Amino acid sequence: MEVLQRIYSWMPHLLSGAWITVSLTVLSVSAGFIFGIFLAIGKISKNVLISKICSAYIFIFRGTPLLMQLFFIYYALPKIIPVFTINSRFLAAFTAFSLNCAAYCAEIIRAAIQSIDKEQYDAGRVLGLSRMQTMLHVIFPQAIKRLIPPIGNEFIMMLKDVSLVSMIALVDITRAMRSIENSTGSALVYIPALILYLIITAIFTYIFRKLEKKYSQGL
Repeated sequence: MEVLQRIYSWMPHLLSGAWITVSLTVLSVSAGFIFGIFLAIGKISKNVLISKICSAYIFIFRGTPLLMQLFFIYYALPKIIPVFTINSRFLAAFTAFSLNCAAYCAEIIRAAIQSIDKEQYDAGRVLGLSRMQTMLHVIFPQAIKRLIPPIGNEFIMMLKDVSLVSMIALVDITRAMRSIENSTGSALVYIPALILYLIITAIFTYIFRKLEKKYSQGL
């Protein structure tokens, strides 16, 4: 009973951290997905300059550690360009994770777009649609069905990567767990923290599986 009472007393702090974990993940993946659409379109653009810029962005953010990107945005960038100082730890983490997620989402979206048969493009043009209209009304509705599984995987990966915010003292589940451990000296706090991660992961995995099942019916 004493152990359960201790775990119960830790839950408010852990749940507060869980809120940061979930909200940061949802916001970052949402923003990253939207930005990733533009990056994907830019990368496959016939404009060489735009294609090179988007490709370079994707290469940089996929080729460097997420933790280094977080440190750069929160610690280094304000010293290099003071106008870009971000005082909010949450906003700094959101910026870093969104920019990183956008690079991965861009490759997922690009692959989904290019997996659509070329005849679909031709059909859109025959109907008198512009290139952008063909993308919006013909290609994207088909590509979105193929995006759900990899985007779901990216979401779950980001959910776990968010634990890196503890390195800039933002109180997510991991930071809350370490704070409780340091103040109580009890390693038992790892158990409810791990269970919280598993519950959150299970919930979002279920949601993405439902979405995948729903949209795959039209394939």
